[in-house]
Amino acid sequence: MEEALNGGQLASDGKYSAQAQVLLEAALDAPRVLLTTSCSDALEMCALLLDLQPGDEVIVPSFAFVTVAGAFALRGARIVFADIRPDTLNINEEKLAELITPRTRALVVVHYAGVACEMEAIQALAAHHRIAVIEDLAHGPFATYRGRPLGSFGALACLSFHETKNFSCGEGGALIVNDPTLRRRAGIVHQKGTDRNRFLAGEVDKYTWRDLGGSFAPADLLAAFLVGQLEARQTIQARRARIWQRYDQGLRDWATAEGVSRPTVPTHCEPAWHAYYLVMPNRAARDGLIAFLKAQGILAVFHYAPLHLSAMGRRHGGQPGACPVTERIASCLVRLPFFTVLSASDQDEVIRAVTAYAIAP
Repeated sequence: MEEALNGGQLASDGKYSAQAQVLLEAALDAPRVLLTTSCSDALEMCALLLDLQPGDEVIVPSFAFVTVAGAFALRGARIVFADIRPDTLNINEEKLAELITPRTRALVVVHYAGVACEMEAIQALAAHHRIAVIEDLAHGPFATYRGRPLGSFGALACLSFHETKNFSCGEGGALIVNDPTLRRRAGIVHQKGTDRNRFLAGEVDKYTWRDLGGSFAPADLLAAFLVGQLEARQTIQARRARIWQRYDQGLRDWATAEGVSRPTVPTHCEPAWHAYYLVMPNRAARDGLIAFLKAQGILAVFHYAPLHLSAMGRRHGGQPGACPVTERIASCLVRLPFFTVLSASDQDEVIRAVTAYAIAP
């Protein structure tokens, strides 16, 4: 960061922006990566690149962050909410076919907690109906599905470098462009709708407005911070894996005895170790555990509220009972403290507190 400060360029598209993009392309086997100011911005770029129009439909999981839907609703698309699997909490690939109509243009998958969706089935379905797949990889950088990096399956994929993610620059993101037909235009959209990249390459003597676009690129100072994180990715991921596995081992017997579900990781998936959560038997048990831990100075939280039940979700046709697994999980899930520098002693304190909680019959 000091080098970035002294280098004379704090705005976007500097030395460290290029370095971060090249590093991500190599690590994720991605043909083109563009840094953005957030994962939300990357999702909004997806909506622009797909030329979504009012009335087009986009399928998204209801158990997801709001911008997974909002980025496409901004372009006038109708959001169609999909339910999730009860094991991995990922979009239920077996329920997708019934949601597809002639208006469906895209399908967004969220790799929840860094565990891959069932991409083989999803890709086959999308190819049959000629629907673009977009991967929300906010939880899953450097995870794999059947040995292949997440982010390499969809036409487009989006990363997050928010402070709550495995790798952070405070606020940041990236767009992975796998579809070769979208790569040139992605550069124009990323450059505020101009052909500035051609100008920088010496191909034209000035750049002009060519397309819709936005100010999506982050400051090079943030990219410098991100490069440091990405260079240490193996160390960071290894530490997070140890924390995740320590939780899983320490809570296994208690969870079995109390009827609590732990995270499911299929054998063909290598996760990103983004979060550790528990699914309690009911809302009362969930709220009770959160309150019990809070009384001991431990912050545990629930996660997403179902998008289909939100005020905006209802405007897109969402209604109670439409996504029953999402509704149950949203009322029962507890996320435990999980961050890269969590010490063993603090984690032991969390494990002791959780295993001291008895669920009322």
